[in-house]
Amino acid sequence: MSKKIAVAVVVMFVIGLVAGAAAFAKEYKIGYVDLPKIFEEYKKTKASEKALEEKAKGKTDEQKKMVDELKKLKDEQALLSEKGKAEKQVIIDNKMKALDDFRRKTQEDLMKEKNTALEGILKDIEGVIEGYAKESGYDIVLNSRMLLYGADQYDVTNDILTRLNK
Repeated sequence: MSKKIAVAVVVMFVIGLVAGAAAFAKEYKIGYVDLPKIFEEYKKTKASEKALEEKAKGKTDEQKKMVDELKKLKDEQALLSEKGKAEKQVIIDNKMKALDDFRRKTQEDLMKEKNTALEGILKDIEGVIEGYAKESGYDIVLNSRMLLYGADQYDVTNDILTRLNK
């Protein structure tokens, strides 16, 4: 008999919890965005990439001039006496070091510039998503990469892209 009473008490407790949870349940408006797609199709991303490519091309042209100068020095070195070759080698070594330093510095500078641009672009995107979510009454907007599944009706990617590219 005491087992039946204990089971009845547990059942009543569970029913009470379920009923209480249902009374406090709130519906949430949830959406998600395809962040890589937004990033790729955002006009500032494209402009930033183009500017970096142009800067990199200019640096490549500078590097090519340095390499051509080294080739010229090596060709001149071949025509010199042993003493002259040794003197020319010092110049060549210095130019090679300068070329290596130029390559390293250029790579570092371009990477810094790219990272700075990416940070700004991500801030823009996050700001637009937050503004959109607040204006449209969304409680939660997720990154699609975190989802295992999301119905198309909850995808707000195109709305965000429209706002970003105005």
